Amino acid sequence: MIVYHGGTDIVLTPRIVPAYTGRDFGVGFYTTYIREQAVKWAKRQALYRKKAEAVLNEYELADSAIHQLIVKTFDDYSMDWLDFVVECRRDAAHKHGFDLVIGKIANDDVGETIQAVIDGLTSKDFALSKLAFMHVNNQICFSTDRALGFLKHISSERVN
Repeated sequence: MIVYHGGTDIVLTPRIVPAYTGRDFGVGFYTTYIREQAVKWAKRQALYRKKAEAVLNEYELADSAIHQLIVKTFDDYSMDWLDFVVECRRDAAHKHGFDLVIGKIANDDVGETIQAVIDGLTSKDFALSKLAFMHVNNQICFSTDRALGFLKHISSERVN
């Protein structure tokens, strides 16, 4: 499977960098199989970091990864997904025990809904009913160095 990572650097050898804020699936190296989504991430990071270049990195994820790693997959927004994301976002250092986590992304609109749950402003049931109408993207979080061993860099390109 081809996956993409959008950012401001060419990443030949991905690594896991601790986060200062909680992320959807915890600390890890994030990719997607949706090229356009990774291009948007790259451009957004360039703007946020005040960098001149946005970079799209392309990798091949070995098919054997799914069978050799401890994988958590969320096929859709669900109470399980919401609980997992809330826990990871509450604690930037949260360790969940999976090598690879695959599922829906909490984009800006979804992120606001999740934050409302974290802040106690809305119920989980209401949040899930709201999420059913939101555009769905995808993310694949490589949470361990073992998981990163299944990625092979293919190319990097500037996407400004």
